Amino acid sequence: MVNGFSLNLFAMTGLVNMYAKCREIDEAYKMFDRMPERDLVSWNTIIAGHSQNGLAEMALDLLIRMHEEGQRPDWITILSVLPAVANMGSLRIGKAVHGYAMRAEFDSLLNISTALVDMYSKCGSVETARLIFDGMESRNVVSWNTIIAGYVEGGDPGEAMIIFQKMLDEGFEPTNVTIMEALHACADLGDLERGMLVHKFLDQLKLGNDVSVTNSLISMYCKCKKVDIAADIFAKLQGKTLVSWNTMILGFSQNGHVNEALNYFCKMRSQNIKPDSFTMVSVIPALAELSVIRHAKWIHALVIRSYFDKNVFVMTALIDMYAKCGAVGTARKLFDMMDERHVTTWNAMIDGYGTHGLGKAAVELFKKMLKGATKPNDITFLCVISACSHSGLVEEGLHHFASMRKDYGIEPAMDHYGAMVDLLGRADRLNEAWDFIQKMPIEPGITVFGAMLGACKIHKNVELGEKAAASLFELNPEEGGYHVLLANIYATASMWDKLAEVRTTMEKKGLQKTPGCSLVELGNEVHSFYSGSTGHPQSKRIYTFLETLIDEIKAAGYVPDTNSIHDVEDDVQEQLLSSHSEKLAIAFGLLNTRPGSTIHIRKNLRVCGDCHNATKYISLVTGREIIVRDMHRFHHFKNGLCSCGDYW
Repeated sequence: MVNGFSLNLFAMTGLVNMYAKCREIDEAYKMFDRMPERDLVSWNTIIAGHSQNGLAEMALDLLIRMHEEGQRPDWITILSVLPAVANMGSLRIGKAVHGYAMRAEFDSLLNISTALVDMYSKCGSVETARLIFDGMESRNVVSWNTIIAGYVEGGDPGEAMIIFQKMLDEGFEPTNVTIMEALHACADLGDLERGMLVHKFLDQLKLGNDVSVTNSLISMYCKCKKVDIAADIFAKLQGKTLVSWNTMILGFSQNGHVNEALNYFCKMRSQNIKPDSFTMVSVIPALAELSVIRHAKWIHALVIRSYFDKNVFVMTALIDMYAKCGAVGTARKLFDMMDERHVTTWNAMIDGYGTHGLGKAAVELFKKMLKGATKPNDITFLCVISACSHSGLVEEGLHHFASMRKDYGIEPAMDHYGAMVDLLGRADRLNEAWDFIQKMPIEPGITVFGAMLGACKIHKNVELGEKAAASLFELNPEEGGYHVLLANIYATASMWDKLAEVRTTMEKKGLQKTPGCSLVELGNEVHSFYSGSTGHPQSKRIYTFLETLIDEIKAAGYVPDTNSIHDVEDDVQEQLLSSHSEKLAIAFGLLNTRPGSTIHIRKNLRVCGDCHNATKYISLVTGREIIVRDMHRFHHFKNGLCSCGDYW
């Protein structure tokens, strides 16, 4: 500047470019604004600088200013501005830029065509992107990568893989970007076979040392439920990045390997790798599944110390975690403290209320949401309908199901139909539920018939239970749980011949019932109990205590439900019931915790009907609150009542 370069157009443009590439875009703009004259290169430089630094709106404002000052954009200008339009997701502006490119005959240029494909894909119009791609006279690997990415990001991984195969057939050699997009598509499809073929292909291309490609490979195996293979690849990976750790932690968490997720998180921190918000959002759901309040408080403290307590997604994960740890009150306190809430935040809190049997609170919160700026999505309605189901709010649930399509234009998915059948079924409106299934506009799936069969079990309806079970056996013949439910319905109705048929079928097919397991945390240890198990060090003490406890609750009005057990004497039936995993876990908790404290139990299956009834009486005679989290919801037992109102 002191040497007179400020009057040199070439030198000034070079300075603008330098500042822009150093991410000092404000300085670049100041330099540009001081220029006494500007040529096309100057304008292209400042527009590209803003576009590449994520300042899309400013890039477009500069394009308008350029036009107003009489400078006509060239193909480089268009190439610079299209990514800005893509980042904004503005289809209207994108079409205007496309129109200009066509009038100026730039649209036939390979780079411009590829940028248009990218822009339309990111603006949610992948169909238009495909028309442009198909009309291209020539293509390079970037063009192929762009359309493949468009379909992956647009939610059509199947079409992405078809184009990937077409690319190979036409002789193009994939790049690392191609392979990452193909792996992403396979992950979204859950297509392990094709994912493994892409894995072999990347080895042939010698891309195995590319950390980004390997991260995508780990993610693919995790999403295809092969977390063991993912862990082997991760262990061999040189130069692991934070993304590598995050991918592996998330993979463990999503595949139910919650202890491994937590272990890897601790190992990552021990190697002085600082977690980011994505790490937290990956590991917190694992702690939610563990449902241990001590762990919840530990990760919450870490979130605060790491300054993530203003991140809406981390805080949403914490709300969900506290609700799943039985602390729904703490979840609401965090919810109320948040300055910003995403739709997922509302969903987490509504769902938390629902799973705790607080249906009215869930509905009230939903109504509060509707008064604000956040619009409900399909998950919101699923949470609300499920909350109504768990609390017997049938009319409320029916209203919201009708409203989602009528007032918000949201088409119900299979899970919504399943929730509606559950809503009607739990309330003993079984004929309505079956009629609802018959009138569904889509073919009913497993969730729908599963909800129906579960309701028939609760309300002892053999006829509709048989119909639901027949459909389930067609849809998923290898699932033993549905056979067990039908068997229990037959046992309750004393239909022993039918029960024997189901058992014979299960034996022939090699189907087994998942053993019930109940967990209690005491100190730093988790104690596991299976029905009839005697392996625990305190077993003798537990069984002796249970005998006395059963006598006490019988005196208070408890009557054992022996309908599901037959072929043995009455006293043996009661003995088998008294050794159910929930009762063993509760007895252990009562023996090893101070009087008046709350007992927390986790069960891998749905709460047994007899245990549910017995636990109500146990809470009455002991004066203890007992919280049981089963595979569907929480049951808060206190003073002889359950929070579910027996809509269990």
